[in-house]
Parts: sequence; structure tokens; C-alpha cells
Amino acid sequence: MHTHSTHATAWAQAGLAIPALGTTHADYFFGDIPCTRALSAQEVDEGYELNTGKVIIETLGEANPLHTPGIVVYQHGPFSWGKDAHEAVHNAVVMEEVARMAWIARGINPRLQPIDSWLMEKHFLRKHGPNAYYGQK
Repeated sequence: MHTHSTHATAWAQAGLAIPALGTTHADYFFGDIPCTRALSAQEVDEGYELNTGKVIIETLGEANPLHTPGIVVYQHGPFSWGKDAHEAVHNAVVMEEVARMAWIARGINPRLQPIDSWLMEKHFLRKHGPNAYYGQK
């Protein structure tokens, strides 16, 4: 799923990952939402859409795509996915909201640090881990 939602696109255009600052983010994304590198002129000329997909895969590396169900493509915008189309759309909506919250929070406190790893793990794994127990089924 691909959008040009305002706040997530702003992070993409700035070339920055959307930082994991709080529990709303951690409920859906296990860590920062990464930003890809820029595509080269050659990559754009030789296959823009294909190479956009390739740079997404390159950026995710070995990460579990269901633990990082979205990314921002540098100078472009957000892409999201999920187990089905409904989940992909939901993750796009959540990504826009956490992008907005990160922008606001960093405006309030520019020195704000990422969420503590132990709190991120708790929030993410209680919904998505092998022993998940929290949230709607």
C-alpha cells in the first residue's frame, strides 16, 4: 500500500526514519520506521517502480517485514503492508498517526530520546509475539 499522507511523507522528504518515541508506535512497529536511501538517476531511468521495491527490500535487510510493516522511501512517501489488504491499510493509517505524533513530540522536546527498549518489547510482543495476549483477535 502506498500513500502520500502528510506527516509520513514529510519524514520521507526529510530523509529521516520515523523515530519510535512511544507506546502507540511500539504497538505496531518494532523500532523506528526506516527511510530508504535515495535512488540513483540510473535506478530511476532503468526501472523506477522495480527499483523502488528493491530499495525497500535492501533497507529492510533481514528484518521481519511483519515487525516493520512500513517504510518511508526517501523523497517519495510511505509504503505499508500486512497479512492482508485490510491490515496494510490499517498500518498505513497508524504510520501516518505515529509520524504526526513524532513530529509534535520532537517539536515539544527536540532532545527526546527513543522509547526504552524494554517498553517497546513489552508493547510489541504482547500484541504480536508468540505468546500474544493483548488486543482484539
